[in-house]
Amino acid sequence: MRGVLHRFVAVVGLCLGLYASALAQSPPEAVAGGAAPAAAVVALTRPSLVAQDTVNAAHTGWMMTSTALVLLMTLPGIALFYAGMVRKKNVLNTMASVVAIAALVSLLWFAAGYSLAFTPGNAWLGGWERAGFAGLDFGLAGGKLAVSHVAPHIPESVYAMFQLTFAIITAALLVGALVERMRFSAMLVFIGLWTLVVYAPVAHWVWEPGGWLAQMGALDFAGGSVVHVNAGVAGLVCAWFLGRRTGYGREPFEPYSLGLTMAGAGLLWVGWFGFNAGSAVAADGRAGLAMAVTHLAAAAGALAWMLGEWVVRGRPSLLGLCSGLVAGLVAITPAAGFVTLRSAVVIGLVAGLACYWGATGLKRLLRVDDSLDVFGVHGIGGIVGSLLTGVLASRTVGGVPGSLLTQAIGVGAVMAYSLVVTAALLWLVNFAMGLRVDEQSEQTGLDIAQHREHLGS
Repeated sequence: MRGVLHRFVAVVGLCLGLYASALAQSPPEAVAGGAAPAAAVVALTRPSLVAQDTVNAAHTGWMMTSTALVLLMTLPGIALFYAGMVRKKNVLNTMASVVAIAALVSLLWFAAGYSLAFTPGNAWLGGWERAGFAGLDFGLAGGKLAVSHVAPHIPESVYAMFQLTFAIITAALLVGALVERMRFSAMLVFIGLWTLVVYAPVAHWVWEPGGWLAQMGALDFAGGSVVHVNAGVAGLVCAWFLGRRTGYGREPFEPYSLGLTMAGAGLLWVGWFGFNAGSAVAADGRAGLAMAVTHLAAAAGALAWMLGEWVVRGRPSLLGLCSGLVAGLVAITPAAGFVTLRSAVVIGLVAGLACYWGATGLKRLLRVDDSLDVFGVHGIGGIVGSLLTGVLASRTVGGVPGSLLTQAIGVGAVMAYSLVVTAALLWLVNFAMGLRVDEQSEQTGLDIAQHREHLGS
């Protein structure tokens, strides 16, 4: 069976390589709605006050909708997706972790995160001018409102909220690596520090025009490196630092309900339209294309994972299909505004197979209890998608060329920073208060041990 798998992967790799080569040699195709990003209404270099009539109502409406869709990905998307995969005695703790993270990150983003990520500052970190959302209040009487220099055609309050939902889901993804064994209080302290010290600087590097990776020309349309590589590597470090769950590898860890996991995966698929198409920051042709490539990549990822699992294990599974569609969504995220529809299928197929290996073969090689495969799916998918963006990016679609070298530098920098600083934060929190629950609490389950609640029959 292993030999069959190797031959199958080799054939698929050869076909995809030939297809990518054909795409590179073919003339670029026109894209409905225009290839370049929406032109800025005003030329700004930092957040500013502008006349209210310069704001575009259609773009604003779409961005408010996208913000709600991305929040839906976490609440209840990630909560259901993760809760269905843990054991029954830890379901409520998993859900509580996601809800608490959403609330905590929201207030931290308001207090400092948004300003550190999306104001000019320097190449490494933003400034403090938007701390406490200063200047974002709406002044009807004066006829002016605040806009960000990154998105001058929508109110800055909408843009800050949109980016908040990204910060929330990135932090919530880490729950999948530390479930069933981390103290709830320690998790909150760690996540709070991680959001400000890891997520905000990386977002500034890539998405604020003065960030050093943005200046280098790194392409990340909606969070391949900022969200998925960042969270994937941090999740791997968390899993290594915490150690394996008691009984891991010796006793079966039966998931509570794959039905919940499927419901969560469905919400992620729908919400991802806001994630990727919303990152156009406009209701235009590029947003429409981003929505289409997102859907195709998810479908390709689901089928690729299913096929790989079918060949290796002799059967497809619901969990595999759900994981594969997430893999496709993750991988298309950095590329969504830069690639054609055909390239999106390639990215989804490669990601489905790569992430299947990441959650099985690579996981065994690393010998780390990454409980819900945060690195195997989000880390590997983010790496694959970011690198393929450099290969498949079309100037006709995004207005910029891709560079594999630049993408590799960006991915490598985010991986290194996330790994080192995450490890340092975990050491600090462990030294101050301890990270892991005691063995008795782990055996009892974190629902009872940490919350004095139980799911019931």
